[in-house]
Amino acid sequence: MKRFRIPLISLTVALVYVGLLGNLYRLQIQKNDYYTAQAASQYQVAGFLEPARGSIYFTDRNNNQVPVAMNKEYPVIFAVPTEITDPAAAAAVLAPIFSLDQTTLTQTLSRPKDQYEVLAHKATDAQVAAVQNLPFKGVYIDKETLRSYPFGSLAASVLGFVAPTAENPQPSGRYGLEEYYNTELSGTPGSVEGNKLVGAVSGQDLRLTLDINIQSQAEQILQGLVEKYKAAQGMFIVEEPKTGKIIAMGNYPTFDPNNYGASPLSSYVNPTIQGVYEPGSVMKLVTMSAGIDTNTITPFTAFFDSGSLTLNGKTIYNANFEHYGKTDMVGVIDHSINMGAAFVENLLGPDRFYNYLVKFGFGQKTGIELPGEVGGNISNLTSSYRAINFADASFGQGVSVTPIQMIDAVGAIANGGTLMRPYLLQNEQPQVISRVIATSTAQQVAGMMVHAVNTNAVAVIPNFNVAGKTGTSQIPDFVHGGYTQNYIHNFIGFAPATNPRFIILMRLDNPDETLAGYTVVEPFAQLAEYMLNYYNIPPDNLGGNNILQP
Repeated sequence: MKRFRIPLISLTVALVYVGLLGNLYRLQIQKNDYYTAQAASQYQVAGFLEPARGSIYFTDRNNNQVPVAMNKEYPVIFAVPTEITDPAAAAAVLAPIFSLDQTTLTQTLSRPKDQYEVLAHKATDAQVAAVQNLPFKGVYIDKETLRSYPFGSLAASVLGFVAPTAENPQPSGRYGLEEYYNTELSGTPGSVEGNKLVGAVSGQDLRLTLDINIQSQAEQILQGLVEKYKAAQGMFIVEEPKTGKIIAMGNYPTFDPNNYGASPLSSYVNPTIQGVYEPGSVMKLVTMSAGIDTNTITPFTAFFDSGSLTLNGKTIYNANFEHYGKTDMVGVIDHSINMGAAFVENLLGPDRFYNYLVKFGFGQKTGIELPGEVGGNISNLTSSYRAINFADASFGQGVSVTPIQMIDAVGAIANGGTLMRPYLLQNEQPQVISRVIATSTAQQVAGMMVHAVNTNAVAVIPNFNVAGKTGTSQIPDFVHGGYTQNYIHNFIGFAPATNPRFIILMRLDNPDETLAGYTVVEPFAQLAEYMLNYYNIPPDNLGGNNILQP
């Protein structure tokens, strides 16, 4: 019996060895295409060794963190052409499922060495069900991790999106915060060094100052405003003047970053930081600030308005060719008198007026952490000392600004004369740019703004002092020179005026209404009242007091 034991063991080992060889042949040869495809799926689709991209969060008044950009697993369906024996027949079945051209798909599936072709990213349930029982092999379902924006178009121009580029097929941040903080969000890829696997380091999360509830409310109001007045576009910014913290920022029309390809390239631009415009009469607040701060005027300096002024052979007028006769600087703001602003600028002189524009931040970027910010343009005041240019600029014509510059400038008035840098990340500290006017100046200009709101009975909120100013400007004709008959409306205001908690800019481009007082003021008041209630801010005008004192 002993003499048969060794041959029996040898035979057993041999059979096991043959079995292993057979299994190895099956794995490496017969199933080679499948496992190669699976490997390709893991490396190309699942992103093997790729770090998880950081998430982006909004907040609310209770500091709850709400994810607005995150990673999510989606089904991906791919084909292994080398496993498909009849490409034409397969294409005839697959093309309708994925809305693909049958001829092109046949050519794709006929490539002799092709082992990986994606048929559908973010495959639908119907597509997944349709390929689960195909009468041929070579089509597989896997999972891939892609960027997801659970609130759709909410703050899309601030967030941006993630996508490949022509230069780099690996998805990366495009536009908005996804682009600006792409390095931080992306993390560090892993690597294979010899036999050692070095793991990926996941990207950092971004926690933003934007409040999801205020953002949502503002976007709903803005969309209704644009649609009601058939405007080309609209935008808003909500900021905390004491810190520069951006509470909300958006525009309409916008796009869905989950399906960015369905929108034109122009929709990706953030007009609040990349779009310039002539601000119109809101610039009178800066002009008045400069006049009061230099002791050139007071709010009660007398002025006689004749309705027009001729400089350098050009005549300028008040809106609607109105004239108001004897008034003062309070009346200039109440009635938005262009000639009153030009009067103050003339008393200041070109150098002092220009220097205050620069102090308030015009002609330079604010430094907000978003890509593509532009600095506006006040260069016509340096290239020529023509008096007409300075007079025009005093009431917001002939110079261009961005919405973020304009709200920051008026925010300095709300903040007692101190200009703050706007910011979007919660972990940043408020940064003072400079003191642009004295606290007493800021208080007087704020009082003039409150007086204008109450006098005109616009943007009034019971029991609160609301400071605000409208601006209506014509859109320049860049082809023929001069101006078109299209208008930009904007309103900037803050509340409570005695202790401002927020400042709002609301802008509307080319509405079917002429004056800003009829369009953007009511939506401002609607959003401001929502915020006063949302933050449970106590009233500052229960006694009907007037904060502007002679």
